[in-house]
Amino acid sequence: MSMITNDAVNRAIDYILGHIHEELSVDDVAAHCHFSKYYFSRMFRKETGESVYAFIKRLKLEQSAFRMKVEPGRTVTEIGCEFGYSPSNYSWMFRQRYQTNPVNFRRTVEQATVRHAFMHMDAVGGAAERTISDLHAGEGQDPKTYGCLERFEECNRKITIQNLPDYFVLYERRIGSYHQLSGQWGDFIGKYQRFVTKDTKFLERTYDDPVITDTEGCLYDICMSVDKSVLNETDLEKCDLNKSDLNKGALNESVLNTCTIEGGKCAVYPYKGYGKHIYAAYQTIFTVWLPRTSYTLDYRSGFDIYHKVDSESGYMELDICIPLRG
Repeated sequence: MSMITNDAVNRAIDYILGHIHEELSVDDVAAHCHFSKYYFSRMFRKETGESVYAFIKRLKLEQSAFRMKVEPGRTVTEIGCEFGYSPSNYSWMFRQRYQTNPVNFRRTVEQATVRHAFMHMDAVGGAAERTISDLHAGEGQDPKTYGCLERFEECNRKITIQNLPDYFVLYERRIGSYHQLSGQWGDFIGKYQRFVTKDTKFLERTYDDPVITDTEGCLYDICMSVDKSVLNETDLEKCDLNKSDLNKGALNESVLNTCTIEGGKCAVYPYKGYGKHIYAAYQTIFTVWLPRTSYTLDYRSGFDIYHKVDSESGYMELDICIPLRG
């Protein structure tokens, strides 16, 4: 588990994510961040534990694998080409990463999804053996049972299509498992408590599907909305931040990481339940709901907007916001 505090590295990650379908080189990323290739490469590895090249390569393969999972109507060749691979090169690179070829991955990802350790099958008894097609056909498990994927009809009743605003946020970015999220949220809110107002929204932005990305390699941001006008020198002093560490003219870069989470058209799923079952809600949206609708997943990152969290019981209420095209 590591927190990425370097603003330049965070900007580099955002740049890579925003240009993942293009030919990207280490020189391109370093130039975007206004550093020499060699200096920036050392900085990036120190913060992330990976080289820039390895990070780009991994994200391209993971993003393509995710598209194969959620867009069953597209061919493997089409998806590979979208991320810059020729058919033969894509198959070889994919096998190096996942120890199987893309066609077999697509054939088995359904069962990998329901068998994943994050799918808490509480008192379900054999539900993991059922297929996504069973759920499409209305023959799946009781949608009210915790830990299960819902049927399409149940999920579809909950989801609304909304045009969400952009959110200017103060955030902390981490690479690692989601297991320590509760404690991280407590630390985050405590650290930035003086920015909290009655209008503050708490958001979590996720970039990975743990079925596809190694559990310890997931990238995610914990965020709180903030008024840009409060991010001035006086307010920084009130937050007991180390003013001597801030460069004049760049008050928000060395200590405070800020960005804008893009809103726009989203499928909004109101989740009410326990934290350990959020995975099942996400997988319902991706593998049961999305393939049966006319909507197409956008390339913007999804995010959650928290409304209520009981730290003792683990019960929470939040909106899962899935960006859509068009």
